[in-house]
This record gives sequence, C-alpha cells and structure tokens, in this order.
Amino acid sequence: MQFHVITLFPEVCAAYTDASVLGRAQKTDKGKGAKVRGKKIEVKYYNPRDFTKDKHKKTDDKPYGGGPGMVMYAEPILRAWDKAVGKHVRNSKNVGKKDQKKVKTVIMSPRGRVFTQEVAKEFAREYSHLVLISGRYEGIDGRVKEALGAEDMSIGDYILTGGELPALAIIDSVSRQIPGVLGTFESLEDARATSGETYTRPETIVYKKKKYTVPKILTEGNHKLIESYRKGDASLS
Repeated sequence: MQFHVITLFPEVCAAYTDASVLGRAQKTDKGKGAKVRGKKIEVKYYNPRDFTKDKHKKTDDKPYGGGPGMVMYAEPILRAWDKAVGKHVRNSKNVGKKDQKKVKTVIMSPRGRVFTQEVAKEFAREYSHLVLISGRYEGIDGRVKEALGAEDMSIGDYILTGGELPALAIIDSVSRQIPGVLGTFESLEDARATSGETYTRPETIVYKKKKYTVPKILTEGNHKLIESYRKGDASLS
C-alpha cells in the first residue's frame, strides 16, 4: 500500500509516520538468513508550495463571493496529485486487471463520510494507492474534488485547524489492516476477544499508600477462564 499525502506541512506528518510501527513497516526487512522481506507500506509527501508557478509559492487566496479566511488554490493540489498517482491512472489500461482502479483519493473534511474500522478494512482491501489531501484555512477549492472524483472524509464530529491529523489517523488505521505491518494477526484488536483492560508486572503496585492488584483470574493460569473473562463474562469480574 502506498499513501500519498498532499499537505503544506509534510515535516509535521513525517515525524509520526517515520516512527514506531509505521516507520518499521516502511523499511526492507532482511529477516533471518538470506530471506528479504519488502516494505509493507510507503508514505510519500507532496507540498502544494512545490507545485505553484508563483515566485512567492502562494497557495491560497480570498474566496469568491466573499467571506472569512482564505481558500487553497486548486491547481497546485492537482499538480501534486498528478505527480503522486497520475501515471497509475493514465496507464491503468496497460496493466493487469488486478491493478486497475486501485487509486483512492480522499479529502479531509468534517462534512464527509465518517471514517470507521470498516472503512479502514475497505481501503486496505480495495486499493493500492491512497491519496490524502489535507486542507488548511477555510478549505480547498471545490474543483479539486470535482476534477479528481475525490471523496470527503471525516474522522469525527469536530473541526480541526487542518487535515494533517485526520490523514495520519487514516494512515495508521489502514496500515494495521495490511498483513505483516503489526507482525502478528493476533495484534488486531477487533479480531480477538478483549475486555479492554490489560495488565502486566508487577502483580501489585502501591500508589499514595493504596494497593492496586491484577485481577486474580489472570494470574492463575486457567486459560479457559481467562478467555471467558476477556470476553466480558460479568460473573468473573
């Protein structure tokens, strides 16, 4: 899976995607012996400022019809999109059937379809290129959505200062659905039973003179009862 993020702040996003699980998933794993495993994901960034024809690298202007704030130009974003995945769309008739229609373009917007775990699975299953357009200010010129056939998508019923955090949330969630990113299938929380509460050593901790102990059932080694407990059996709480 390749993620293509169009944003005015690539360095902000890269600090997150280059770290931890996502960072490891972007590296070639040599494994043990002579075995070499390829990258599980790639995350690339495209700054609209790099696609302007204005010497000042301006990317926004006042909205037609008046109103507050500024609106991001369409053309730099369209050029960035073309740089990212244009060749995959143009050449789609010349590649195998399994590679056709594998590009999905999403615009971060509080007015869009709500992103859920099911959408994450859909994206991981259906596409090999996911373009995430992160707007700023009062938003993006509406012709971007029209020209690219993009879909508006929201991560919740609230408004942020930009689309970078929603884009990162989507990258993180979709990446987890790609085999090999987490290392083991069991790490997918929605694929195993869990009470939502987990514990580790030591068995007892003291905080402000009060003792907090791990539920006894988890320390006794009865795996059948432990499984029932994690499925939420109230009688075992």
